[in-house]
Amino acid sequence: MSKAVFIATAEPYSGKSVVTLGLVHLLLGQAQRVGYFKPIITPLADGQPDYHIQTVLQHFQLPLAYPDTYAYTGQEALRMVEAGRAGELLDTIIHRFKQLEAAHDFVVVEGTDFVGSSLALELDLNWQVARNLSVPVVLLISGLDKTVEQLVNAALSIRRDALESEVQVLALVLNRVAPAQLDEVRTLLRDQLPSETQLALIPESPALRSPTMQEIHDQLGGELLFGADQLTNPVDHFINGSMQVPNFLLRLEENVLIITPGDRADLILSALQANMSASYPRVAGLVLTSGYRPEDSVLRLIEGLPAAVPILLVESGTFQTTTRIGNIQARIGPQQTKKIRLAIQTFERHLDAPRLLEQLSTFAPRGLTPHMFQYQLLQWARSQRKHIVLPEGNDDRVLRAAARLLEQDVVSLTILGDPTQILAAAKRLGRPLDPQRVQLLDPAASALFQDFAETLFELRRSKGVTLEMARDLMTDVSYFGSMMVYKGLADGMVSGAVHTTQHTIRPALQFIKTRPGVSVVSSVFFMCLPDRVAVFGDCAVNPNPTAEQLAEIAISSADSSRRFGIEPRVAMLSYSSGTSGEGADVDKVRQATQLVRQLRPDLLVEGPIQYDAAVDPAVGQQKLPGSPVAGQASVLIFPDLNTGNNTYKAVQRETGALAIGPMLQGLNKPVNDLSRGCTVDDIYNTVLLTAIQAQGQ
Repeated sequence: MSKAVFIATAEPYSGKSVVTLGLVHLLLGQAQRVGYFKPIITPLADGQPDYHIQTVLQHFQLPLAYPDTYAYTGQEALRMVEAGRAGELLDTIIHRFKQLEAAHDFVVVEGTDFVGSSLALELDLNWQVARNLSVPVVLLISGLDKTVEQLVNAALSIRRDALESEVQVLALVLNRVAPAQLDEVRTLLRDQLPSETQLALIPESPALRSPTMQEIHDQLGGELLFGADQLTNPVDHFINGSMQVPNFLLRLEENVLIITPGDRADLILSALQANMSASYPRVAGLVLTSGYRPEDSVLRLIEGLPAAVPILLVESGTFQTTTRIGNIQARIGPQQTKKIRLAIQTFERHLDAPRLLEQLSTFAPRGLTPHMFQYQLLQWARSQRKHIVLPEGNDDRVLRAAARLLEQDVVSLTILGDPTQILAAAKRLGRPLDPQRVQLLDPAASALFQDFAETLFELRRSKGVTLEMARDLMTDVSYFGSMMVYKGLADGMVSGAVHTTQHTIRPALQFIKTRPGVSVVSSVFFMCLPDRVAVFGDCAVNPNPTAEQLAEIAISSADSSRRFGIEPRVAMLSYSSGTSGEGADVDKVRQATQLVRQLRPDLLVEGPIQYDAAVDPAVGQQKLPGSPVAGQASVLIFPDLNTGNNTYKAVQRETGALAIGPMLQGLNKPVNDLSRGCTVDDIYNTVLLTAIQAQGQ
């Protein structure tokens, strides 16, 4: 079951509060702990709390601290996106959401209010947040001031945009629809929506749309002369008091706001008298313009009345005041219990709540986004702290990554090299290392050196290694680090920023060796593409694997995929799909696919299959119709190192994908190799992978 739902809209003032309040109320009837999260808020003014967050927290008495309910203000988020820091923004939002998700049975997430300057940017940001949180969406469209055609086109367009952004829509809610349009809109949309998408139409409700006198006071400012106890009065209409009293009285309607200069005592007193009369509609309040304060005699008369509606005095003229009042958009505030109840009742009346709960209970997220994958790596690594050795303490990138890992308290570290030089380099980089928190070892000067050399001698003497040779080898950081792993003094090793792949993994192959039942060490990259994470193997170790080795690589890669939260759908890649191709290369892939099916019937595997048919749903269904892998492969197995290495680098460069790895598979204990062109992020992520691998040893 999904533990969250995202409420998204594509325009301002669509009435999200109806859906939010209704959902929180519904879920509180199903779960004890319901959380609320609004990643990006839009306060009415700097320093003021978000009005809607206050309403949800106070009305439902949710035990949440206000700072825990959001991540950024709209201005902060916009500045980060413009500065190219959208990834950092998403990472923080995911982290905040995951904290709430862990503490609650369910979390209602609300998208932005769309009152910023860039609606297209906000919409894209909402899709990114929903996709990265891996939660389903209730999509809201406003029908206010739209024709039937405009409303239907807008609804279909925004839903299509959501689907193209890999966002799963549970329900499409059209709010504030003119009652006369309801049946036609429902008929037109129902025929064009899939049956699994719930369609709900909510008619325009003047009672929900109307601002209160409190909101008008908040927006206009000014001096409240009377009626503080009636500021909750709703304002359904407003008129300018500029005519004579008989005509003025004819224009009064229920819950009317009267806007008139403060020197029109005749209209002021007539309005108050009409409000007390059983023959006239109720007056919501008065706004006195132009700074004209009524005469003292008039004020004294009003003070003597048994009850006075709110009377507000403002400095602006009648026209300007009327324009400002006409632009006020009603919000449901914490004290407006009547409106809150009406909003909840409206939700219950027009949405199929049992069906929505069933949709949430059966929701299955599609894939894993790169940001969520990286967040999960960090959390998995933290869940069971491991000790990792970094042999290349003479590289600045390694020291920067080490400082970041230690700051986040993810793993314990040993860094190999001259301790004095390492500490000096870290200080030069502005990332000083605390010797109390990290172990710094010079292999040749270490107390472990002699024992390690003797162990290596015993392990390799049958291969002609003498004790003197073992001592020479043990001065090499790759041998020393690998021996730490072999001896259990470290849980894993990450190297290769300076050294070649062979230099890094040769010691591991010599004495850490492969796991039982594994004949070939292989590798995978976790390719963090813009909309998903895919597993590529083998792109770093085996130049030209046999069919048997290729099958083993596929099985190891599928197991690694599942270990890291990616459901494996294995594509055995070749230059042809299905039975169309012939030749030794495609026959090898075909044979490897058959072996995988025999050895692991639980795995979904397809091959031979071309890359486009493996990842593009349209191409996949055209070339291999009915295949559970074609078009949706998550694990892609390349037939040889030449193809795999070039493809992963091409995808990385052309799409901007983050390639995490290579991660070696098949060793008794984890040792992982870096590219000599690696970044600090590459080292950081590979250490996390290694720590997680070590948890399963």
